[in-house]
Amino acid sequence: MLGKTGMRNGGICSMNEKGGAGVKIPRFMLAAPNSGSGKTLITCGLLQALKNRGLQPASFKCGPDYIDPLFHTKVLGVPSRNLDTYFTGRDLTCALFGTHAQNADLAVMEGVMGFYDGVAGVTCVASSWELADVTDTPVILVINMRGMSLSVAALIRGFQQMKPESHIRGVILNQTSEFMCRQLRPMIEDLCQIPVLGYVPKVTDCVIESRHLGLVTPDELTDLQERIEKLAEILEQTLDLDAILRLAEDASALSWEPLQQFLPETYTTKSTLENNEIPQIRIGVARDEAFCFYYEDNLDLLRQLGAEILYFSPLHDRKLPEKLQGLLIGGGYPELYAQALSENTGMLQDIRKQIAGGLPYLAECGGFMYLHESMEDMEQKHWPMAGILSGKAFYTGKLGRFGYVELTAEQDQMLGRAGDCIRAHEFHYFDSSDNGNAFHAAKPMRSRGWDCMQAGSSYAAGFPHLYYYSNPEFALNFVDTCRRYKG
Repeated sequence: MLGKTGMRNGGICSMNEKGGAGVKIPRFMLAAPNSGSGKTLITCGLLQALKNRGLQPASFKCGPDYIDPLFHTKVLGVPSRNLDTYFTGRDLTCALFGTHAQNADLAVMEGVMGFYDGVAGVTCVASSWELADVTDTPVILVINMRGMSLSVAALIRGFQQMKPESHIRGVILNQTSEFMCRQLRPMIEDLCQIPVLGYVPKVTDCVIESRHLGLVTPDELTDLQERIEKLAEILEQTLDLDAILRLAEDASALSWEPLQQFLPETYTTKSTLENNEIPQIRIGVARDEAFCFYYEDNLDLLRQLGAEILYFSPLHDRKLPEKLQGLLIGGGYPELYAQALSENTGMLQDIRKQIAGGLPYLAECGGFMYLHESMEDMEQKHWPMAGILSGKAFYTGKLGRFGYVELTAEQDQMLGRAGDCIRAHEFHYFDSSDNGNAFHAAKPMRSRGWDCMQAGSSYAAGFPHLYYYSNPEFALNFVDTCRRYKG
């Protein structure tokens, strides 16, 4: 049982390398009727409150968001993970969840958008509900009470009845007072037959600011830990945490296949890999204030395939790490640091030198922009960049090509052969004068598509954020290209 001031007695069922077999993982999801309901802030506050009780939670974000997991990670001190059924389907999603949650005291999931909002806006595919259904996770619905009172019961009833099994097991009333919660609780519980697990008052001094790609990043808030600590103290008083922990304990046991089952056959049949004799491949990964959008499972998969990850900062370091065999530059907010990136000529020169010498590289979104001839900042001032790729990156002032895409290779290149597919996500207010045509991007369940990405035998770069587990062969091909590079 999860106690108020200590670790869960008895621990979780033991695991072996073949995956879970009826493993008990206490868990719950925080979901909402719509975006902007306060899920991220409340999730962070709850994670901190659980830590304050001596528990060690694992956290997960439903969907492809890169920023919310950074806040979870800041609170916990360990990486938060994405779970996305569009990218990985039912079985692999369960395997990723079970693998990362099995040794925690409990797992906390944060939903995405509205509870039933999925791919193309007209399906439940990849919605918070589908993730709850796939993992059989109890859901706590967070409802912003602004401008609403008893009507909340009708809202809850509607969400309960949308699917035969909604998984909704409780509600939290956000942006309301103790008085209103006391007034409404008996009526909601009578009409909806689920508990009201408390309320969250207006906490203006704990709010996390937003910008064009969503929330600011945690490292930009010097007082973030103070805000979260304060919120955790409030939630300890206004939420029934004991009831939330009991709800988590009531979650069913889960089974899943080991992650190795989902790796490419070419990986699992290599005797050198099976005997752990393969040398690690040194891949430099850009990670700082400007480049911080990564799926942790992507990095884990690279390690599983033989990569040693060496972090470096295009902002602060003067050159790349020594003896690299590959380079990965992910997304982030390079436009906010365009001048500093441009003026770090030592790093730019070293990147140009290494790539001219044949260093394989993969660049996504912000990393793609960084490798251009020039990049605009938010004031539309142009700054010289690495000049590895043709074209200029420029600010459009609007969200372009937003959402899930399936990429199909139009030609043989580093990541695969013509016709190979991988799933990805785009989210950017910038564009390029040369997006490339090595791949064709198709919107799922829509007729829209476009060509994208510059690619060749030792590189691939474009706006899409690839999710490697949707086709691990792509990651294996990248690592193998790096392995062949001698430097």
